[in-house]
Amino acid sequence: MSDVSRVSATEAALSVIEELKKVHGNELLFHQSGGCCDGSAPMIFPQSEFLVGDSDIKLGEIGGIPFYMHRSQFEYWQHTHLIIDAIKGNGGMFSLERPTGMRFITRSRLYSDAELEALSTLS
Repeated sequence: MSDVSRVSATEAALSVIEELKKVHGNELLFHQSGGCCDGSAPMIFPQSEFLVGDSDIKLGEIGGIPFYMHRSQFEYWQHTHLIIDAIKGNGGMFSLERPTGMRFITRSRLYSDAELEALSTLS
């Protein structure tokens, strides 16, 4: 199961990502802090405007954009595959998708035992 990943995106999310790349360029990143309100949703920023810290874990990439999650939030989500989706609504206050009328949300599913085993060999 070498194709197991921690994060993926729906077609709707990938479409919004491509739209944002056209406007803001390819140097973007996702971050999900797990804080209250805006911080509990995945947000997308220019890489030059967001400082990734030692407490952030890179879970993978979606649409060619790195996806980070705060370590404390990852403790809760580590047994799930994250699926980033885009729906109508207002994104986070500082997230780049806000003016598009769309917002990113996180959906998830539990990993199977085989997927968890495959993930344990990744580093």
